[in-house]
Amino acid sequence: MRIISGSRKGQKLFEFNGMDIRPTTDRVRESMFNLIMDFIYDANVLDLFGGSGALSFEAISRGARKAVICDKDTNSINLIKKNAEKLMFTDRVTVKKVFAEDFLKECKESFDIIFLDPPYNKGFIRPIIDGIIGSDILCKDGIIVLESDFIDEHGEFDGIEILKQRKYGRSYITIYQRGVD
Repeated sequence: MRIISGSRKGQKLFEFNGMDIRPTTDRVRESMFNLIMDFIYDANVLDLFGGSGALSFEAISRGARKAVICDKDTNSINLIKKNAEKLMFTDRVTVKKVFAEDFLKECKESFDIIFLDPPYNKGFIRPIIDGIIGSDILCKDGIIVLESDFIDEHGEFDGIEILKQRKYGRSYITIYQRGVD
């Protein structure tokens, strides 16, 4: 796994070893970022299921201002911090060990891009997106970038609309956008 483009292009990331983790492949990540490239520059990013931090680090490498990366797993948190240090992004990244639902309840900040790459087929998508909408943390014209399994729920939600959707193997990338109220 590596940074695909931007200021840290080609830098390899530390990865999970032997764990039951499904990182976003370089190919899917590159396609995802091609879909959202117009939203990245100077964006404030939130990643609610951080894993290795690859999505947020790719966004910062491509020009995002900063990122908040959340994960509930201690191994993920340690890996995210290690990758932030390796990429020299520690001043632009805030790492939080927290459940996504709990973060949404306490968050006072707003975000231009919210990445959601939850474990597949676990029922996280609808409650998390409803929580994002309910907590009003997505900026006007902001986007939610969802990676989901092709059988996961990735339908419509009040307050946001599907801007783009693509299928890559068993993965769907769905870009939701909040309209101007």
